[in-house]
Amino acid sequence: MADDAAAPDGELSQSTATEETSSATEPESGGSETAEAAEPTADGDEDSADYDEEAVDEGAEEAAPAGQRMSHLRLATIAGLIAVVLLASLTGWLGFRAYQSHQADEQRKLFLQVGRQGALNLTTIDWQQADANVRRILDSATGTFYDDFQRRARPFVEVVKQAQSKSVGTIAEAGLESETEDGAHVLVAVTVKTSNAGAPDQAPRAWRMRISVQKVGDDAKVSNVEFVP
Repeated sequence: MADDAAAPDGELSQSTATEETSSATEPESGGSETAEAAEPTADGDEDSADYDEEAVDEGAEEAAPAGQRMSHLRLATIAGLIAVVLLASLTGWLGFRAYQSHQADEQRKLFLQVGRQGALNLTTIDWQQADANVRRILDSATGTFYDDFQRRARPFVEVVKQAQSKSVGTIAEAGLESETEDGAHVLVAVTVKTSNAGAPDQAPRAWRMRISVQKVGDDAKVSNVEFVP
């Protein structure tokens, strides 16, 4: 201690200089340790970023098949809907065609039946029921034929009653000659057996008639009658 006290001002002892030197170097060492400690943190950030990129890539790869599955499902749904619509349209069209065919067949049957019945009405006359027979003919007639027969109905009934005539018609054959939307021509072959007061037994006669039939609402009536060879 005496030596230290005796040292001149401005000069430091060797021990004091050594301590100061050590104090000056310690912060540098601490800074180096701090820098070294920070380096692993930077490496960790890089690793985390790489992991995030890999996770994003994997998520994108997983999302792509899911999107494809949704696209395929949507296409299958659309194709199914189109098939259902086409099937419904086809079924409706076939049903409508079947309905039209049925209606046309029913109309042909109606025209043929009216033609046959018209021929029977004209060829089956009993003098004891002449008024009712004429009324039946008029009820099944329309147009020009109705007007003409109505004008001749009274004289016709009188002749039948005076002759005590009786005729019975039998349809031998009948068929449609032609057809339109609202009418048809029906050819009828009819056999007529006639008797009267002066000739009770007469040979049957064969007639051929063209009966014109016209639609009247939901029904059909005789509009004209022609005898054909």
